[in-house]
Amino acid sequence: MKLLTKLNSLLEKIGTKSQSLALLFLRLILAFGFYKPAMMKWKDIHAIGDWFKDLGYPFPYLNAYLAGTTELLGVILLILGFGTRIISLLLIFVMFVAITTVHLRNGFQAGNNGFEIPLYYAIMLFTLFAFGAGKYSLDHILNKNK
Repeated sequence: MKLLTKLNSLLEKIGTKSQSLALLFLRLILAFGFYKPAMMKWKDIHAIGDWFKDLGYPFPYLNAYLAGTTELLGVILLILGFGTRIISLLLIFVMFVAITTVHLRNGFQAGNNGFEIPLYYAIMLFTLFAFGAGKYSLDHILNKNK
């Protein structure tokens, strides 16, 4: 039991020292994940507006621009760790819309175009909202100089 307690204490110290690195990895993998959808939207934004119209979105072309812009800004801001909490909230909203309008009817499984991946993204984004970008970020540098 004593060995288990010591091991747990050691792992807690290592885990605590690794938090900012974990937040950096989380930001980078999310940025990578949003890159292709953002580029796809901007490659043919009018086609995305047409698709949004078919899905019944209000103001489909405006929403295509908003979604594409939010995702592209997300890529940039998550990499930099700048405005992390704000962009996380905006991207959570984009994921919620994607889940409710596209993925939910397909069930949970990602292989069936279900809501699994956007849900995971939303959870990871919520983690960034809750904990911030970590010390390897512009947010940290700017807040440190206040």
